[in-house]
Amino acid sequence: MASCLIIEADIDIVKLIKTVGSEFFEISFFNVNENQEDALDLILRETPELIILNFDSQRINFAEFLLKLHQIVTNYPYIIALSFDQGKAFEAYNYGFSDFLNSPLTEFSIRICLSRYKKKHPIKPIETICLKTYKEYQYLNIDDILYLKADNNTTDFYMLNGSVIGAYKTLKVFEDFLPQTFLRIHKSFIINKKYISRIHYGKSICIIRNEFKIPFTKTYIANIDLVNQSLSKNTMLTLN
Repeated sequence: MASCLIIEADIDIVKLIKTVGSEFFEISFFNVNENQEDALDLILRETPELIILNFDSQRINFAEFLLKLHQIVTNYPYIIALSFDQGKAFEAYNYGFSDFLNSPLTEFSIRICLSRYKKKHPIKPIETICLKTYKEYQYLNIDDILYLKADNNTTDFYMLNGSVIGAYKTLKVFEDFLPQTFLRIHKSFIINKKYISRIHYGKSICIIRNEFKIPFTKTYIANIDLVNQSLSKNTMLTLN
């Protein structure tokens, strides 16, 4: 999974980018205010592959910022300039920016911009999860996971072979990194849609491999509908 740092003080702009960005499951988004030192420090710590930067900011010396960025990072990030002035596009490309977003932003313009990044930087989905303890590394094959269940601040993995494996992380941690075959359908459950054998809207349950009854809630009904649409694409539909 790639990460994107948004350097922008306007919280509404940040929210809009993150909202559209949630469609791109391969990219996680985080943000920082327009403070040059704070931004560089965060880049050092998190090493984002993608940066969206307010090119109108008066608090950042862009020549100095980019020079320091070249000095401190091994893999130079893909940087998108964000500006209300379309005329700044040429200046941004002269600075070496990879793309330009003209404000006021629209969902469409953000979606197009992120799609261009995705096309140039295809991200290979993760195939395994490593559960690390002090003395042990346990690797789980993604395709062997039926579903995940929250247990307070820990998570249980229910596996294809019948085993249940615990991890000392919250469900939210895994939700952010699992591929799109996994969807959250309840505050306590994430399912692997590959193993769904039945969806019962009346009883609000998904059945996994004709065995496990997993409840879903109205909060996540949109995800259930997505699963249903996806599974129905290559299925012959009959009415009983």
